[in-house]
Amino acid sequence: MKNYILFVLLTVIPFTALFAQDEEEKVKDRPVRAPFASGYLIDNQTTMIPIKGTLEFAIQHKFGTIENGMSDFFGIYAPAANIRLALNYVPFKNFQTGIGLSKEKMNTDLNAKWTILEQTRENTIPVAVALYGVVAIDGRNESAFGTGQVWHSGEGRAVFNMNFADRLSYFSQLIIGRKFGNALSLQTGVSFTHYNMVERNFDHDKIGVHFNGRVNFSPQSSFIFNYDAPLNIQQISEQLQVPDHHQPNVSFGIEIATSTHAFQIYMGNAKGIIPQDIMMWNSNKFNFDNLAFGFTITRLWNF
Repeated sequence: MKNYILFVLLTVIPFTALFAQDEEEKVKDRPVRAPFASGYLIDNQTTMIPIKGTLEFAIQHKFGTIENGMSDFFGIYAPAANIRLALNYVPFKNFQTGIGLSKEKMNTDLNAKWTILEQTRENTIPVAVALYGVVAIDGRNESAFGTGQVWHSGEGRAVFNMNFADRLSYFSQLIIGRKFGNALSLQTGVSFTHYNMVERNFDHDKIGVHFNGRVNFSPQSSFIFNYDAPLNIQQISEQLQVPDHHQPNVSFGIEIATSTHAFQIYMGNAKGIIPQDIMMWNSNKFNFDNLAFGFTITRLWNF
């Protein structure tokens, strides 16, 4: 009996040790720590999602352009400000959903983000991959649309009566990011924007590319930048010639973050805040007069 027990132990223990070692190696290859300090990076989302049960409150504010100088304190006291208030919640790991309200067009947006892959410390997974989607509802009074009749390129007639669906717009984005050591994190992405209702000389659809990142210069502070470029693609355009009024959004600034707060102050040339607004309606060229100050503040609570 003793020999039998000894035989079982000598047989099982090596396999158990190998299995434990393999599990330990898997555990060691954990996701990289804090590729970004916040889920927001100026006008874009990052691949970062807080832990399950986190409630996030966000304030995004953009002032007027600095073109008038001291007369309106470089746009800070200008009447053309835009602001968005939002709440986001993480119901389960790597998935976040939220709602926001913007002053511009009184847009109510419903959004969701899913981080499909997380970059790991041992580079088993070399990049983080996320999907982000937004549905927005234009909340303005019908009188803001003139007669209440709008043009639709596919209807075969000049105008039709406006209904609720005409207020809807959509944005979807694939985001790929990587943390390069402790000092640098970069992201790129591609997006598709669709508006059910547009002005006569605009397209309903717009494809865009995105590039942004942050460079840490202290444990809590970073330089951040953002570039969003709507693409002029004739194959999806409804016009004989692709409109040239879609301008890239270029922004840069500073981020200061703690474990529960992130504060970003920046300058950029896009007035809009929700992504489809920026990709479809930004007509400000990137020059000194079109720059405007903005800030984003986020606060996290864990439940």
